[in-house]
Amino acid sequence: MGKFTITESKIPGLLIIEAKVFGDHRGFFTEFYNSEGYAELGFRDTIVQANHSSSRKGVMRGLHYQLNPHPMGKLVKAVKGSIFDVGVDIRKGSPTFGKWYGEVLSEENKKMLYFPPGFAHGFLALEDNTEAIYLCTGVYNQASERGIVWNDPDIGIDWPVKEVGEVIITDKDKAHPGVKKAETNFIFQ
Repeated sequence: MGKFTITESKIPGLLIIEAKVFGDHRGFFTEFYNSEGYAELGFRDTIVQANHSSSRKGVMRGLHYQLNPHPMGKLVKAVKGSIFDVGVDIRKGSPTFGKWYGEVLSEENKKMLYFPPGFAHGFLALEDNTEAIYLCTGVYNQASERGIVWNDPDIGIDWPVKEVGEVIITDKDKAHPGVKKAETNFIFQ
């Protein structure tokens, strides 16, 4: 068996990635990214930036994306605590445009999700002191940064808000438009 398993979600392009974990009495070791190992499974995007965030329970981050010519795909992993991680297809002409996929990523399950360019990404922290790492295929570009409001009824994301109580979100993220009015220049191919 290889070091990684990559499975496509119900939305083409959005990937579920699991790395082999080696554990013993000392703890565990895992390679969560290896360009050669990923390439063997068909993952060809290049990682150029790494981000690390810390959030308390109830923090909502997103739904964020960057327009072309500065797109940013994200490989996301919770390294402490847990998140409900979500991607929304914003590729014009896609049969799944406006559809979402979400999954709990945690330090226990060690799963990762990959959101290629053309997806808006966000997550809800399910525990205090949750930390997430995002390996990105693009460098942050403020002029290209866009977002979609997290609770857009046209998308209908089933966020586990009852589990966290109060949702903590920035005014900037509250002000994003819905998917029908969001600016996007991604074309489904």
